[in-house]
Amino acid sequence: MRRLSLMLALLLSPSAFAQAPAQATAEDDRRSDEHSYAQPDKVRIADLGLDLAVDFTDRQLEGHATLGLEWVDEDARELVLDTRDLAIERIEGRNGSRKWRELDFALAEEDERFGSKLTITLPRQYEQVRIHYTTSPDASGLQWLAPSMTSGGKTPFMFSQSQAIHARSWVPLQDTPSVRFTYTARIRTPADVMALMSADNDPAAERDGDYSFTMPQAIPSYLMAIAAGDLVFKPISERAGVWAEPQVIDRAVKEFDDTEKMIQVTESLYGPYRWGRYDLLILPPSFPFGGMENPRLSFITPTVIVGDKSLVSLIAHELAHSWSGNLVTFATPKDQWLNEGFTSYVENRIVEELFGKARADMEYVISRNGLREELKEVPEEQQVLMLPARVGSDPEEALGAVAYDKGAWFLQFLEQRFGRESFDPFLRAWFDQHAFQSATSEQFLAFLESELMAKQPDAVTREEVMAWMTAPGIPEFAPSIESPRFAAVDAARADWLESREAARDLPTAEWTTQEWVYFLEGMPESLEPAQMVELDQAFRFTGTSNGELAQRWYPLSERSQYFEARPAMSLFLRKIGRRKLIMPTYDALVASEEGLAFATQVYEMSKAGYHPITRGSVESVLAKARAAADAGTQ
Repeated sequence: MRRLSLMLALLLSPSAFAQAPAQATAEDDRRSDEHSYAQPDKVRIADLGLDLAVDFTDRQLEGHATLGLEWVDEDARELVLDTRDLAIERIEGRNGSRKWRELDFALAEEDERFGSKLTITLPRQYEQVRIHYTTSPDASGLQWLAPSMTSGGKTPFMFSQSQAIHARSWVPLQDTPSVRFTYTARIRTPADVMALMSADNDPAAERDGDYSFTMPQAIPSYLMAIAAGDLVFKPISERAGVWAEPQVIDRAVKEFDDTEKMIQVTESLYGPYRWGRYDLLILPPSFPFGGMENPRLSFITPTVIVGDKSLVSLIAHELAHSWSGNLVTFATPKDQWLNEGFTSYVENRIVEELFGKARADMEYVISRNGLREELKEVPEEQQVLMLPARVGSDPEEALGAVAYDKGAWFLQFLEQRFGRESFDPFLRAWFDQHAFQSATSEQFLAFLESELMAKQPDAVTREEVMAWMTAPGIPEFAPSIESPRFAAVDAARADWLESREAARDLPTAEWTTQEWVYFLEGMPESLEPAQMVELDQAFRFTGTSNGELAQRWYPLSERSQYFEARPAMSLFLRKIGRRKLIMPTYDALVASEEGLAFATQVYEMSKAGYHPITRGSVESVLAKARAAADAGTQ
């Protein structure tokens, strides 16, 4: 509450937004990243050179990282880096092209969340430091898949997931979004394996086991990415295309063939695409997220390939990050909304332009309904866009609906108050003037004050802005969205629930995924077994290949004791590793003792194919349920 009081008090000044950082104390400095050991106020990584060999047998990357340094403090003689489970062989330093000199270093005791602080002592301020190291087979940011876990079944697969602070598990660096660097890399693999990175992947590259990459634009550490497997390429346009396993490539290209149109729409709104190519890498189903916006090469889950383009808003989201997040990056996870809220707003604008306002509105309604449900479980101090410092917390805890959907809702509020004719140029100017920089909420508020509020003083009050920024929940003056198509879904659902219409007779022939999602989300907490049977016979939800429906149907099945869905549910949980899709089902299962036993059994069969991030999420749910069960029996 102290931060809220401070912010509201500052509103009395005409230039309050711009003054906020200067009046904050050191402990309130929002550029300080409590999730990193690094000291960028003393020295910063400006460039990274990687030379790594991919060892599928031992599930390791081995080689060295060369850090090009910019010294900020002339008296500094230490370089502090973030690491997790890295075996450090030796560290060297040099200036220019002189001889490498071995350096002393100390690797601190490991912290469960943040890894080990690596402190390198230098006799002088070297321009380069080289670290020779090997990753752990259990690196949290890497997943290694046996051939049997891939579509082809013959070639192993490896991919990274560096966000939020997993880059430190495969590269020793300053693992904070406040530091940006360019990079080059040489990656060696078995000869039959193709390697890719978040860099200048060549669609015509020879598959020879020795690959070189350059990323000339400075990026933060969480956008470092690598993948290796049986990958082929097909173009969508001259600057966009798809990488995937041969068995997946054709379906992916067909599903995502609007990607170039999405790029053009976004450019028309917010300025040129500045990253050269925009390609998609379709990962195996074990990928823990829907997508990851690695620059030049978005990582995409195959679960959005459903044949009707109904889930391609995910591509719009990852593309939008090329402006909001990759180009202008939040300085710390405390301002996660600057990445995800902006991106969710831009995503919706792309969807509206390409697929119409009706679909864009439906997606807004679904996301805001999800936000309202999540707010019931989120502590009030975490319901704000400008999060307070939370020392010791996992930064992934900020990756929730508040950052994504409350952030987008706030921007839509500004759009409606100022009008698109003013708001669109404002956002474009924000991206232009902060390109390749890490920003804070205070910077955005100061920009909003000078570029919009000062010019249209009657459109929005400072109290309204800060209600979004620092107050929990959703402001009562937030704009509402209504969907006529959802009103028809409400009517159909009510007709069925009140026995006026049989499920098979409902007017569902033209429904899209969005309407089916809304239909299921509006169901009571549980249904009678006969109702579940009727729905399943009419619409064949059990065994659906659409993960958005499965993630809602299987929890409903479990709450309704519709155990006929269990075999298909088990198959779904074993096949899919995307957390958003499977965690609701695990949550529903562990609510009963028998369900917990079934969930544990399924997890034991599934965990070998889960990403370490997914394993951690499932194990946490199972452990909490076991602890609660044990406490109840005592």
